[in-house]
Amino acid sequence: MAGGQRTKGLSKSCILLIVLAGMERFAFKGVASNLVTYLTDVVKMSNSSAAKAVNSWCGFTSMLPLLVAPLADSYWDRYSTILNSSFLYAAGLVALTSSTALAWAWSSSTNKTMSSSFLFLSLYLVSVGQGAYNPSLQAFGADQLDDDEELPCSKNENKSHKKSTFFQWWYFGVCSGSLLGVTVMSYIQDTFGWVLGFAIPMTAMVTSVAFFFCGRRMFIYKQNDAICNNPFESIVQAFKAAKSKFMRCEVKLSNYKADKVELELQEKPLCREEFDSIKDLEANPRNGVHMFDNVKVVLRLLPIWTMLLMFAVIFQQPATFFTKQGMTMKRNIGSFKIPPATLQSAIALSIILLMPLYDKILIPITQLITRDEKGISVMKRMGIGMFLSIIAMIIAAIVETMRLEISRNMGKLESQLETVPLSIFWLLPQYVLLGISDIFTVVGMQEFFYSEVPVRMRTMGFALYTSVFGVGSYLSALSISLVEIFTSSKGGHGWFSDNMNEACLDKFYWLLALLSTLSFLFYMILCKCYISRAELENENCK
Repeated sequence: MAGGQRTKGLSKSCILLIVLAGMERFAFKGVASNLVTYLTDVVKMSNSSAAKAVNSWCGFTSMLPLLVAPLADSYWDRYSTILNSSFLYAAGLVALTSSTALAWAWSSSTNKTMSSSFLFLSLYLVSVGQGAYNPSLQAFGADQLDDDEELPCSKNENKSHKKSTFFQWWYFGVCSGSLLGVTVMSYIQDTFGWVLGFAIPMTAMVTSVAFFFCGRRMFIYKQNDAICNNPFESIVQAFKAAKSKFMRCEVKLSNYKADKVELELQEKPLCREEFDSIKDLEANPRNGVHMFDNVKVVLRLLPIWTMLLMFAVIFQQPATFFTKQGMTMKRNIGSFKIPPATLQSAIALSIILLMPLYDKILIPITQLITRDEKGISVMKRMGIGMFLSIIAMIIAAIVETMRLEISRNMGKLESQLETVPLSIFWLLPQYVLLGISDIFTVVGMQEFFYSEVPVRMRTMGFALYTSVFGVGSYLSALSISLVEIFTSSKGGHGWFSDNMNEACLDKFYWLLALLSTLSFLFYMILCKCYISRAELENENCK
C-alpha cells in the first residue's frame, strides 16, 4: 500500500468488519438481554437463580477468549478462526431456537427438564463459538489498518489517530447492533413469542457468516505463514534462546570494563535489529521465548485488570436485576406496554448519540487544557468511566428505595406481579449514566489492552479486555450467592425475593457502589505507579 494514500478514514475491509461486529452484537444481545425473563417465565426459575445462571453464562462466554487467544495468536490464522467459530456460533443459535420450539411444544415436566438441559447446552455452544469469534474478529479488524506496528523508537501520530478512530467506530458499530438487539428483539419476544424472538438473531448470525466469506478478497492478512506442528519445539527453542541470551550477557559483561562505550552501542540496536543467533527464534511468536514474554506482559497488566472488575460487575446489573425491577413498575404509554429489557437500549442509545460529542467537543477542549494531542490519556478515560458507574449505582439505589417505599405505603402486595405506581422511566438516569461510562471505560479498555501488548499478542489483548467482563459476571453471581447466605434467615428471603416488592435490592446496590468506590481508589493509586509500554520502549531506545 502506498504510504501517503490512505491516511484518512478507514478502509472498506475495516468498515465491513465493523458491520459484522454490529450484526454479531444484534444476535447476542437479542438473546442475552431478555434471557432472565425467559428463565423466570418459561423455565420457571427463581429471580436469584435466573440472575446467577445469566451471570455464569455471560462470565463463561467472556472468559473463554483467554483460552482461545493464545492458540489464535500462535497456531491458527485469524481468518480461519473467525470462519470456523462463526459456524459454531450459528449452530448454537440454531440449537437454541430448536430448544425453545420444543419447550413450547412439550408440556410434561420430564420433557421440560430435557428441554431446559438442551437450552443450556445450546447457550454454551454459543459461548464456545463467540469465545474464538469476538477477539479474533476485532484483532483481524485492527490488522486492516495501513501498516504494522511501528518501531518503539519511532512515532506515528497519524497511525495513532487512526487506531483510536478504529476503536471508537468499532464500539459505535457494536452499540448500534446492541441497540437493535435489545429494543427490537425484546418487543418481539414479549409480543410474538420466544421462538420467533430467537429465530431472528439466528438468521442475523448466519447472514453475517455469509458476508464475511464473500468479503474474503478485500481483507489484509498479516498472520505468520509458518505453523509449529510440534508442540515440543517451543520448549527446545526456549532453551536455545535462553542459552543465546545468556552468552550475550557474558560477552557484554566481559567487555564492560574494557570499553563501556562499546557496550552502549551494543544495546542501541535492540530497537531495530537483533543478533542473528536469536533473530530467527524471536521472529516466530510460537517459540518458548515469547511464552515467557507473554506471561510477563499479562502479569504487568494484572493489577489494572483486577481494578476494572467491579466496573464489570455493575455492567451485569441491567440484564438481570434492573430488568426484573422494571417489571414491577408502571410501563404503559397509552395502550402500549414497554418491555422492561428495552430500557437497556438507553445504554447503547446514549453511546451512539454522545460518542460524536466526545470526539467533536470534549476532546478539543481537553486538548487545549492539557496540551496533549490525545486530550485524555487512556488511563484517565477509564477512570472517568469507573467514577460515573459508581454514580449510576448510587442513583439506582435511591430509585429502588423510592420504589420500595411506595410499595410499603400501598400495603402488603401479595402478588409479585403487582405494579407499583412509579414510572419505569425513573430507571432511565442509571441506564444513561452507564452508557456514558461505557464511552469512557469500555473504549478505553479496548485501546489500553491493545496498546499494552506486542503485535504477536493482539488477540490476547482483546481477550484480556473481554475477560474483565467474564470474571465480572462470575463475581456478580458469587456476590448474589454470598448475599443470600449472609442475609437469609430461617423462613426469610434475605435481600433477594421472587416478590420484588419484598426484596432489598437497594441494599445490594449500595454494597456494589461501596465496593466500586474502593476499587476506584486503588485504581487511582495504581495509575500513578504504572509505566506504559510505550514509555518503557522509549527508555530502551535512548
